[in-house]
Amino acid sequence: MSDTTKNRPAFRLYSVTGEGKSARWTDIGVAWSTRDGKGFTLTLNALPLNGRIVMRETADKESEAAT
Repeated sequence: MSDTTKNRPAFRLYSVTGEGKSARWTDIGVAWSTRDGKGFTLTLNALPLNGRIVMRETADKESEAAT
């Protein structure tokens, strides 16, 4: 079993279309840092045909609830 299946992902991946408050964010996958810290392993559930992919740090549910 690889490290990526044992640990929670460090990042969420989103497909973003549009700009500003009208932007549409769709959750499309997750990412983990590689062991050597020089790259990332991505797991995608979808691949956008347009727009851009944004990678954001995964937040703890407790800290999300506090904001």
